[in-house]
Amino acid sequence: MPLTLVLSVGPDASLLETRNIVLHSAGYLVESASSVNEAAHRFLAGDFDLVILCHSVPTRERERLTCLIRASGSRTPIVSISGNLRQCDAFATATIEDGPNFLIGIRAVLNKAAGAWTVLPRLPSKTDVVDSSQDLVEQRVNLEMRYGQR
Repeated sequence: MPLTLVLSVGPDASLLETRNIVLHSAGYLVESASSVNEAAHRFLAGDFDLVILCHSVPTRERERLTCLIRASGSRTPIVSISGNLRQCDAFATATIEDGPNFLIGIRAVLNKAAGAWTVLPRLPSKTDVVDSSQDLVEQRVNLEMRYGQR
């Protein structure tokens, strides 16, 4: 399995370090940036598989970095971490709620970018059965990416 290189961005040192430890323990290679300018330099100099923007990065800065990444021609997935799914970034590939299912959401975004699974053809109804929290997170990320609810 090839290693996945992640650029993790956030001005809050303790949040950034904690998130990086979790990512590293899950097998991801992680580079950190504490500012959008640092992140832009690292991104342009590297070959990242994923960019993660912490909720502690101000909205305008997240949008500025996302626009810079897209202007470079990159199709690298950009994930915005949120305290809740009501906080969404218009420019990010997906918004993932911070918490215990964070890694499941990251994996779902990477799988989608690699074409490993397809988008659900419809919105789930209240009668749909969800087998596990992993399925629910994958459905939520899938729907956000499909219907622009980011």
